[in-house]
Amino acid sequence: MMNNHPAIAAGRVAVITGGANGIGLAVALRCAAVGMRVCLADVSDALADSADAVARAGAPDVMHRTVDVADVAQVCGLRDAVFERFGEVGLLMNNAAVGSGGDLFSGPGSWEGILGVNLGGVLNGVQAFVQPMVDQGTPAAIVNTGSKQGFTSPPGNTAYNVTKAAVRTLTEGLAHSLRQIAGCRVSAHLLVPGFTYSAMMSRHFAEKPAAAWTCDQVAEALLAGLARSDFYIWCQDNETSRAMDERRLQWSQDDVIRNRPALSRWHPDFKDDFEAFCASGRSPE
Repeated sequence: MMNNHPAIAAGRVAVITGGANGIGLAVALRCAAVGMRVCLADVSDALADSADAVARAGAPDVMHRTVDVADVAQVCGLRDAVFERFGEVGLLMNNAAVGSGGDLFSGPGSWEGILGVNLGGVLNGVQAFVQPMVDQGTPAAIVNTGSKQGFTSPPGNTAYNVTKAAVRTLTEGLAHSLRQIAGCRVSAHLLVPGFTYSAMMSRHFAEKPAAAWTCDQVAEALLAGLARSDFYIWCQDNETSRAMDERRLQWSQDDVIRNRPALSRWHPDFKDDFEAFCASGRSPE
């Protein structure tokens, strides 16, 4: 049986935004199975039914609250309600996200929406919850949900890439800041899902593609990563190996080091070089 992070234990409290479905719900169900008390926050109509499912999975106390994470007042209200009811937080998972924002030529409204939820929601969660969690003096973990797209920025949905790259930078800064606090027992972690059949993806695929992981596989990887005290909790899928992910990451960094065209992995002049680099396992000359 896998050992858990001390924040993942019977009687501790998990607060999960975007918890009504997808990865958030999968994590909530796993937390419930170990006897954690759970708070789900979401704007989905499925929220109450999801809270019932979490209770049936073993959570001794379940709270749910409709929260727009882009609204700082609503997130602060969530914090106050959680601490009033439960008195502490062991796991904060800033997971709420939306998928489509468009490219650089989309209207400002689409960008404002995705920035507000995907980045603003994480920042609001951090600023509302972190200090009270530090003040508890107990082991606790903050998980922010990023994406592989926050590292490699594939063309097609620039707005989403921007938000996930920003979540990565924010979480790296948070982890460093927490380490500077004397006696702090709160750690920060970045969850980095690969191709996952989430509620967001189900809008595009009627059935789970063979290449995709399930949300429960991501939840399992998250708890295993927390148990190891990993900061980058990297998730695979059924299509891309860890070795291939590492080659893609290395190529992206070398764009900067070698002053290649931006996103050269998708540049026709570098197509053959990229494929040879991935196949060789060696650094490029």
